[in-house]
Amino acid sequence: MEKAIIGTKIGMTQVFDEDGRVEPVTVVMAGPCYVTQIKTSEKDGYNAVQVGYGEIKAKNVNKCLTGAYKKAGVEPKRVLKEFKYDDVSKYSVGQVIKADMFAEGDIVDVAGVTKGHGFTGVIKRWNQQRLKMTHGVGPVHREVGSMGSRTTPGKVYKNKKMPGHYGHEAVTVQNLKIIRVDAERNLILIKGSIPGPKKSIVTIKSAAKA
Repeated sequence: MEKAIIGTKIGMTQVFDEDGRVEPVTVVMAGPCYVTQIKTSEKDGYNAVQVGYGEIKAKNVNKCLTGAYKKAGVEPKRVLKEFKYDDVSKYSVGQVIKADMFAEGDIVDVAGVTKGHGFTGVIKRWNQQRLKMTHGVGPVHREVGSMGSRTTPGKVYKNKKMPGHYGHEAVTVQNLKIIRVDAERNLILIKGSIPGPKKSIVTIKSAAKA
């Protein structure tokens, strides 16, 4: 069965498995999520489940979404996402999705937005080497260096690795293993690291290439 849930990244810790080995894990507060709309191929052209997550004040939601939430009988949510499924018959509007939909040992894909580092140079952004720290080189030890272009073609080629905005981009890490599920506290412990800073929104889905 295809499964997906929205959650908040809490941080990293470590747990011991049955054999006494240490497992580094990321703790995610997954759900509760509420189904706000069911889309079908007959009506909408594709099958999908629209899910809301997180609390938000009603005054901060526009009238269009307020009406949609009211129709679904769900309180306004901070995050709204769609998950495409082949079969949506097992879901219904207003249904609550909790962490216990996943189980220990499940293989999942986790999507999030990476930490933003602002405008950075090529050393931090692309791991390039600095110039020599000898007399006569400065004060440009950390600059890009030669662009490798002469009169012909007389331009810098596209995709040249240069300074720029580093981080804050959507990333999906595939085939991560769920180590533990705490249904009472809506916590999922995932082996390894996942994208994004603490308190960022992440999406956990059944692995596409497991």
